[in-house]
Amino acid sequence: MLSLRLYMLQRITALLMAPLVIGHLAVMIYAIQGGLSAAEILGRTQGSVAWFLFYGLFVVAVSIHGAIGVRTIAYEWGRLKGPALEAAMWIIGLGLLSLGARAVWAVTFA
Repeated sequence: MLSLRLYMLQRITALLMAPLVIGHLAVMIYAIQGGLSAAEILGRTQGSVAWFLFYGLFVVAVSIHGAIGVRTIAYEWGRLKGPALEAAMWIIGLGLLSLGARAVWAVTFA
C-alpha cells in the first residue's frame, strides 16, 4: 500500500506545513484586524522574494502531502492499484503544484 518512502515523505511535508499554516493564519488575522484591502495586501506581496519562497514552499509541501493522501484513499476506498494508482497520484500532485504555483506567482510577481 504505502511504502516507507512515501510514508516518511508525507510526515516530513506535514512537519513543514505546520509552521507554514500557523504563519499563514497569523498573516491573515493581522490583515483582517488591520482592515487591509485586497489591493493593500497585494501591494505588500508584489515583488517580494520572501513571500514567494514562503508560499512556494507551502505549495510544494501541500502538493506532495495531498497527492500521497489521495493515493492512500484511492487505494483503500477505490481499490485502485499498480500503475493506475501511481498515475492518479502524479496527476493530482502535479495538478495541485501547477494551480498553487500559478496562485503564488499571481500574488508575488504577476
